[in-house]
Amino acid sequence: MYIFLLLLFQCKGESHHVLHYWYTAWPDHKPPDSPKMILDLVQDVELHRYMDDGITPRGPIVVHCSAGIGRTGCFIAISIGIRQLREEHSVDILGIVCSMRMDRGGMIQTHEQYEFIHQALCEYEKMLDSSAD
Repeated sequence: MYIFLLLLFQCKGESHHVLHYWYTAWPDHKPPDSPKMILDLVQDVELHRYMDDGITPRGPIVVHCSAGIGRTGCFIAISIGIRQLREEHSVDILGIVCSMRMDRGGMIQTHEQYEFIHQALCEYEKMLDSSAD
């Protein structure tokens, strides 16, 4: 389950809107019970990533958890994997994780988190296949 908030920050006459997602059901160092909610969250973030024209990005996506490497890494890897599946019809999970670890060491902390990325992307691929039928 996640909470969606639209925040307005104002300072010195400037204002900025921030779309804030808070996933509340993901335990530290463990994967969620099911990939469905994470897949929904990733797709919702992607849906709101661009302005109404569908081209102009709203701004950067910032992802964080308590340490910024386990759950954060899973979310980012799943997001990249979904994009790969849509655009290339294949996914390289090991390559994604290795690339992420070049930028931030320790991304994906446990083998359960790594397995969860596989489960989530397998589930997403099934969704793609069923929507193509």
